[in-house]
Amino acid sequence: MKNYEILDDRQLIQNLRNGDADIEDYIMEKYKPLVLKKTRALFLLGGEAEDLIQEGMIGLFKAVRDYDLSSEASFYTFADICISRQLYTAIKNSQRQKHMPLNTYVSINDHRKEQTLMEQLSPNQDTNPEKMFLAKEMMEDVMRTLEEKLSSFENKVLQLYLQGEDYQSIAQILEKKPKSIDNALQRIKQKVFDILTNVL
Repeated sequence: MKNYEILDDRQLIQNLRNGDADIEDYIMEKYKPLVLKKTRALFLLGGEAEDLIQEGMIGLFKAVRDYDLSSEASFYTFADICISRQLYTAIKNSQRQKHMPLNTYVSINDHRKEQTLMEQLSPNQDTNPEKMFLAKEMMEDVMRTLEEKLSSFENKVLQLYLQGEDYQSIAQILEKKPKSIDNALQRIKQKVFDILTNVL
């Protein structure tokens, strides 16, 4: 087995483009946890989680394909944006096709306007450091405001949910009924919408 762990992302992608096709599978597995983490940042209101995971992996594939090795931005940052955009595009498209499963997903970054937050903050140049910094800074502000607006219980529910716990597990950890967890997530979603409406 090739020892890819000793190579950084730029070296991996350079070697991939030089013909080492096995590297693609390694990179996809390496960054799959990022895809899973970002899909957890979407409130799953129905449908199949696999739909979003598949979209996220497509975004990751595009990042591997399109990453500019001369860019100042790291591959991680570029992949993060590509995955986000793929997920947000899937959500926005599903809103236009109500019969599709993804129409029941609502992103914490989706504020019911024509463009998503990420698209407004970084519409054209994925690797522009200033735009990426502003996008990151605004999302951090939103999350700080959200934490202030949420009750202690809601904050605990949100953190556990974003860590990958399901309703049943969260209910067991917090010693609450699953319905209580569901209600908390619905309140969190509404507060996110309210915050983003005021911010943008």
